[in-house]
Amino acid sequence: MEAALIAVSLHLLDDLPELTGPARLRDHVVGLSGTAAVKDTLEALGIPHTEVDLLLLGGQPIGFGHHLADGDRVEVHPVPPAAQEGREEMPEARLQPRPLAWDRFVCDRHLGRLARMLRTLGFDTLYRNDWTEAQIVAAARHGDRAVLTGSRALLKRRTVERGRLIRSDFADEQTREVLQRFGLVRRVRPFARCNLCNGELRPVPKQEVEARIPPRTRAWLDEYFVCSSCDHLYWDGTHVERMRARIDAILAGLPGAGGR
Repeated sequence: MEAALIAVSLHLLDDLPELTGPARLRDHVVGLSGTAAVKDTLEALGIPHTEVDLLLLGGQPIGFGHHLADGDRVEVHPVPPAAQEGREEMPEARLQPRPLAWDRFVCDRHLGRLARMLRTLGFDTLYRNDWTEAQIVAAARHGDRAVLTGSRALLKRRTVERGRLIRSDFADEQTREVLQRFGLVRRVRPFARCNLCNGELRPVPKQEVEARIPPRTRAWLDEYFVCSSCDHLYWDGTHVERMRARIDAILAGLPGAGGR
């Protein structure tokens, strides 16, 4: 005997409609063959569980495992920026792990530029362009990291606890997304990490690295840094000035940026 077909309504708030396709519909009526969990129904629309923080049915909170019935209408609330934590309604019903503010990440293989920028801003960010999705999930679980990816399939894995589906295709906008979602504006520490390997930078006496410094730079500059992991040498040159301007542009307009 075939399961009865039921219809449920999903009301998507804020930016969640953007994840469901070009039409960007705020209200979806979904036909289901029998009952289905809310998580499975949302993910079939293209919304990973990492993007949802509150589900309300008849004004009452429900969990991802709630099985829908014919005629149900569910309000679907996205994850707020970390700066709003503590001011949300129904804090006990929120679905994403707290705190929302987080500063350890792993990026998928398509987000190399984002990974380098996050490292440049001082955030512990793992990245390899040959990692499989399973290896990314393992790295996230082992290091208690949030997964940053453009892959909905990756974020639909039940073992992914923290994550962000990156919306933009451009590294600087992607960086703004992460800073805002995870409340990192006031934690930015430019040039504290190696953007090649993620190691921490430490100051080094000029005489210890003198042979590695280009002659023109050696003649006028006395401060140098090396990566504690890969030993790459850094100094404050014109490329750093350009990067500082880029960082200022990324931070411009973000809440909390003026008080850094």
